[in-house]
Amino acid sequence: MPLYEHVFLARQDLSQAQVDTLAASATEIVETNHGKVTKTETWGLRSLAYKIAKNRKAHFVMLNIEAPAGVVAELERQTAINEDVIRFMTVRVDEHEGGPSVMMRKNERDRSRRREREGE
Repeated sequence: MPLYEHVFLARQDLSQAQVDTLAASATEIVETNHGKVTKTETWGLRSLAYKIAKNRKAHFVMLNIEAPAGVVAELERQTAINEDVIRFMTVRVDEHEGGPSVMMRKNERDRSRRREREGE
């Protein structure tokens, strides 16, 4: 079965619970269409390089998906309709990363650097 990474950006004024609900609804769409979400990562509220739909920040969420192409098309259709999602992108990959994604490792690296600076 093909593998995909689906990343979406949710509006900055949403609470974390609402963002989690968006991720759960995306997972539900995939699973009702006989696909499988292997990993969900919330990257948190991050600044954008430029304003998108009057938003300077957005909640980033990534889903690793194993599903046929029709399931991904339906997920993208539903995501495009949702007013809380300001951008999304789905990419087909050869294999999913094991462990945390690059963004999660970057967050950990930044935290450890901050702790080292504060300790000096």
